[in-house]
Amino acid sequence: MEHPARLTVGVVGAGRVGAVLGAALARAGHRVTGAYAVSDASLARAAALLPGVPVEDVATVVAGAELVILAVPDDALADLVAGLSATGGWQAGQIVVHTSGRSGTAVLDPVRAHHAMPLALHPAMTFTGTAMDLDRLADCTFGVTADEALRAVAEALVLEMGGSPVWVEEEDRLAYHAALAHGANHLVTLTVEAMDVLTRAGVEDPRAVLAPLLHAAVDNALRMGDAALTGPVARGDVGTVRAHLRELDRLAPDIRRTYVALARATALRALDDGRLRPAVAEPLLDILSDQER
Repeated sequence: MEHPARLTVGVVGAGRVGAVLGAALARAGHRVTGAYAVSDASLARAAALLPGVPVEDVATVVAGAELVILAVPDDALADLVAGLSATGGWQAGQIVVHTSGRSGTAVLDPVRAHHAMPLALHPAMTFTGTAMDLDRLADCTFGVTADEALRAVAEALVLEMGGSPVWVEEEDRLAYHAALAHGANHLVTLTVEAMDVLTRAGVEDPRAVLAPLLHAAVDNALRMGDAALTGPVARGDVGTVRAHLRELDRLAPDIRRTYVALARATALRALDDGRLRPAVAEPLLDILSDQER
């Protein structure tokens, strides 16, 4: 696939995602001409990842760029696009990219009146906002939504940043984003809670205990799906689950709620796919229901 011509790039939002994508485009040969950053953390990221790039107001960043990256919080995106449209900030022929997972190109519809080209490119990756993220882009998939005529441009930009494009229809963006948030964000909560319980149980290095187990569990789940499930819930071991609940009630009642919710979801999946027999599932679901708080 042919790559687009070298472009001037403006980054609106030098957060963890925007600064990294700007650096990735610069590494591919594009020229970042301006960045918008407000917080101390964003200013530091811009200085580290976009050295020499001037930090300017939004209107100036947009005016000086052929490719504009809008890496702002989801809830701020629509107002930002509308505001720039109302003030005539967009230019004919500009490529306008947002990085929101939840939205497709409909949120960028106001740019069309200015003959700018809207693209939605969401990196399915958790970012640290440091140079290490540039290497992680090599294994990163981007959710791409664009008009058919712009699909090749969108996919080429993703390839230039080192990622792999996957097409997501406009009406499927919310489901796509919910799946990623459920899988990645909640995994962080689950992992940190497990480390907390180990710490309260006196384990000095909970990361050393959990790391090989979690790596294997995620790898098995990605390869095998529900068949990777093991443990007391999958076995219908009611006594063990009841004992877990008593111990969590004593040691970590805040984390107990998460355990109950996930144990119920696990039991129902195991019941649906036939791994857990109804006669075994019923008492298990009963204790998870009766003891839920």
